Amino acid sequence: MAESQSGKLGSLGEKAAVQFLRSKGLKILDTRHRNSFGEIDVIAEDGDTTVFVEVKTRSSDQAGLPFEAVDRKRQNRMARAALAWLKQNRRLECRCRLDVISILWPKDQQQPQITHYPAAFEPNSRGQMY
Repeated sequence: MAESQSGKLGSLGEKAAVQFLRSKGLKILDTRHRNSFGEIDVIAEDGDTTVFVEVKTRSSDQAGLPFEAVDRKRQNRMARAALAWLKQNRRLECRCRLDVISILWPKDQQQPQITHYPAAFEPNSRGQMY
């Protein structure tokens, strides 16, 4: 099945995000991780911290900036998926954070505009992460 235009842009954005994180010294552990609670675009290590990253890519800001699409519902899903990953990988006692990478990549530009929001949000429900 052919990938949609937005799917292609999303895949390109995720690849750019991985390169960006590596350039900042983060070690990539997994990409496009899925579990019964949701999907995590990138899982990385920043020193002793496990980092869960939501990547949002858009070709224009007409409908708002990419990071604005990471609403409360998406944050909750991501936090639950991250907790499941931490449990599965026996890292419940490890430090972690939830980041967002916002990518604006107009069709006529070679290089995207990448904005990284470390610790962009906290889990919303009591006991979600700790």
